[in-house]
Amino acid sequence: MSEELFPAPRRPRRVVTAVKDGRSGVVSDGPIPNALHHQATPGMMSSIVYRTASQPQLTDGTEETAPERGPLVPAPGGTTLLFVKFPPDSVYQLPGFDPVASAEESAGFAPDFAATFEPDSPGFHNTSTIDYDIVVDGEIWLELDEETVHLVDGDVAIQHGTRHAWRNKGDRPATMAFVLIGPAVD
Repeated sequence: MSEELFPAPRRPRRVVTAVKDGRSGVVSDGPIPNALHHQATPGMMSSIVYRTASQPQLTDGTEETAPERGPLVPAPGGTTLLFVKFPPDSVYQLPGFDPVASAEESAGFAPDFAATFEPDSPGFHNTSTIDYDIVVDGEIWLELDEETVHLVDGDVAIQHGTRHAWRNKGDRPATMAFVLIGPAVD
């Protein structure tokens, strides 16, 4: 598939701050280390920006909380900040698109998250999390069991463990930020 048609998105920059010697400062500034430019799905990028543990602590900020191939779904009380650039759905209709290779690539990036997808309903998944889903750029459609919601720049969807899929019916990529929060387990 053509890289010219859907060029690899820019890897976002991440700035992490902390207190050093009693003063605030930058402890890390650079590209997000855990980002995947999907080869099997041109124009798609997934990046786990940052994670917190179940009992978040203020630290010196130097520990990498989002290592490559680490979990995406947070434990109860934990959080995950995720950026995804969705190419237009037309990518999935291109000659040579291989859905098996695409699924395998996603599973290699975040196996725990990939396990939430339904094999018989492409794109549909469900995590037991509370999600703040923010459209950063473009437009996207949130498909639920009974309805579909069209979202544009600046719109926010709040999900409470709902089964859903994201569809980009537009003609350009859509960028979203997701904050996943692991709810308490009863």
